[in-house]
Amino acid sequence: MAANGDEDRVPAAARRSLTPAPSPLEHLLRPIRRTGRFYARSWLGYLGDRPEDLPLARPTVALALQALRDETVLSGFRLLRPLGGAEMFERVRREVTEALGFYGAHGFLQQPEEFFQTPPLLPEVMQRPARVRGRTYHRIAFDSGFEPREGEPGRERWLSYTANRRCHALLLRHRGPRPWLVCVHGALMGRGWLDLALFRAWHLFDDLGLNVVLPVLPLHGPRARDLPAGVAFPGEDVLDDIQAVAQAVWDIRRVVSWIRLQQPDARIGLNSISLGGLVAALTASLEDGLSCAILGVPVSDLTALLGRHAGISRTDPRRETVAAAAPLGRMVSPLALSPRIAMRGRFIYAGVADQLVHPRDQVIRLWEHWGRPEIVWYQGGHTGFFQSRPVQRAIDSALVQSGLVNT
Repeated sequence: MAANGDEDRVPAAARRSLTPAPSPLEHLLRPIRRTGRFYARSWLGYLGDRPEDLPLARPTVALALQALRDETVLSGFRLLRPLGGAEMFERVRREVTEALGFYGAHGFLQQPEEFFQTPPLLPEVMQRPARVRGRTYHRIAFDSGFEPREGEPGRERWLSYTANRRCHALLLRHRGPRPWLVCVHGALMGRGWLDLALFRAWHLFDDLGLNVVLPVLPLHGPRARDLPAGVAFPGEDVLDDIQAVAQAVWDIRRVVSWIRLQQPDARIGLNSISLGGLVAALTASLEDGLSCAILGVPVSDLTALLGRHAGISRTDPRRETVAAAAPLGRMVSPLALSPRIAMRGRFIYAGVADQLVHPRDQVIRLWEHWGRPEIVWYQGGHTGFFQSRPVQRAIDSALVQSGLVNT
């Protein structure tokens, strides 16, 4: 996504301060170097020099390998999606400045709940059957209906992503009335087979007797068709991220309304992974009557997370754009809202070796904000939850404890 000719548009001093793009060798060595530092810190923590608010990470080779896998994923992101140049960041900086003025004037920075528009009810969806590995389920679709407000910076660009206007989801449904679980996926998901596997959807359907809906988030899966190069959620375009979060919450709430129109007394819960944890936590802070929200390796402040992983040095002028965007990140963070779910329906799980969603900066802040509900720490990295039996047992237990599943 690097821009050409940026050097002619910025002062020479700023050009000298720009963080150089990592070399292929640096992309290779960085994960190993950072994993080594994590492993050393783990030993220090294991021997007693550990912050009190962090869980104990047992310094095993297996744990180090999970951290290395996370670091390799991060390095791959940087290689495939390099930072935009000075011209691109200047455009983002202008939009951030305009957005701070727009949202501040409307009071959204002071009252973030007002930023999220209440969607209309969803009376019907298009459904068609599909099969995977001999099992039948349904694909559903509907028009999202979401639009940024008139005058919002980035509005016209967002509306130009035409495939994103159509919301898609997978549906596993029983014949009679059942409780419902809406599963909100993470970044780079939104693919049918992957979502079904990572959420253990057939287990939720067959063994626990739940109806399961797996919506596709904005700019993912079929909603990412024909996007301009470099457009992604999450990505470095701050206003795209803000609108993506707003639309994701809007779409999930519309799905919830569709369920309630069909089954007015339905018990409904949320299950989420990573980026989906941010969306689920926000939805649970805006929508009344939900039975539970399970937040898996959850993001709590997207702008802070992206700034942490941007690879921008302290002297890089682009860091000013990241800092300026912080109030916008807080506006779309569940840390700025209060959950509407009873304590017995709040659950979190996270990895002690997570290098993508930092345990202290992201997970613990959300855990404390939510009143310190039940939390399960597993000995693994960001994606290690899928192989963690304690996590699998905790999710099943959470569904029972919240009343969504009857024993």
